[in-house]
Amino acid sequence: MKPSFIKRCNTMLLLFILFSVLCVGQKKNVVILATGGTIAGAAGSGVQSGYTSGQVTIDAMINAVPDITKLAEIKGEQISNVGSQDMSFEIMLKLAKRIAELTKGANVDGVVITHGTDTMEETAYFLNLVCKTDKPIVLVGSMRPSTAVSADGPLNLYDAVAVAADPNAKNRGVLLVMNDWIHSAQSLTKVSTTAVQTFMSPIRGLIGTTAYGVNEYYRLPHSKYGSQSEFSVDNVTALPRVDIIYADVDMPADLIDCSVEKGAKGIVIAGVGNGNMTKSALEACTRAVKKGVTVVRSTRVATGNVGRNVEVNDDQAGTIASYDLNPQKSRILLSVALLKQRKPAEIQKLFSDY
Repeated sequence: MKPSFIKRCNTMLLLFILFSVLCVGQKKNVVILATGGTIAGAAGSGVQSGYTSGQVTIDAMINAVPDITKLAEIKGEQISNVGSQDMSFEIMLKLAKRIAELTKGANVDGVVITHGTDTMEETAYFLNLVCKTDKPIVLVGSMRPSTAVSADGPLNLYDAVAVAADPNAKNRGVLLVMNDWIHSAQSLTKVSTTAVQTFMSPIRGLIGTTAYGVNEYYRLPHSKYGSQSEFSVDNVTALPRVDIIYADVDMPADLIDCSVEKGAKGIVIAGVGNGNMTKSALEACTRAVKKGVTVVRSTRVATGNVGRNVEVNDDQAGTIASYDLNPQKSRILLSVALLKQRKPAEIQKLFSDY
């Protein structure tokens, strides 16, 4: 071989190695959208149970975890600063639209949302239905305020950024990262009022785990999400009213009638057992359906599916079975589904698909 050819080959090899090193060492860009919650909470001392949510800004939270900047280039935005008991569809729509703006650009690789735990599963599931991107969207929170002796927020935030910056987290739908576990928005639910390990995915199991920023993934979500979703909130400013009514022993019918009178477009029954309710309540549901209100039968039981036409004749009553969606997620799906006119069979299929 000619020396000049060998020299050119060596030069190309050096350039390739340099390019590879630069690519490997290049940090991902993650935006943190803050909404408040316990992770941004503060108390008068480090050992008291009472605290006020939404007191700490996103910049202060980022600065409290210095090593987080080794994971990614991070920018923070304050969307709201409320306890998640005050989360609203207005804030959720704002989040969805901001995520759409951010993820369209090549300069954002993932999004983290800090959020209170009380309604986190509802926001996560909503975003899972309406966000079209395949880039990681990760919700994170804490069970202890930032001032607690053993605050769980800093490490949770560190792990959430690690997942959002991880290319292997792409196309897994909206995720929730807390206490070393990675959940799917489709399957997670809050199971304890105070325990740090408050979120579980009891039917489908975890998406994966994370340990100090090292992530492992087990599966993909089981239903439609992201680019597969047919839902859009691009031009939506409000969602239709959907009420949840809790079933119990000797359940009266008047709450269902009242919900209809107050203008609900949909009703979710948190039924006993397999989505059951008293005879008078079921008759009220049938009346509601005849007035154009969509009624979904879910269950107050922690796990299990609500089947169609099992103990309740849904075909006759005109009701919808929620399958494996709990009442709060059933309400989110029904609220989004009712943004356009759909036949009962079409809505029932949505509960199967999502």
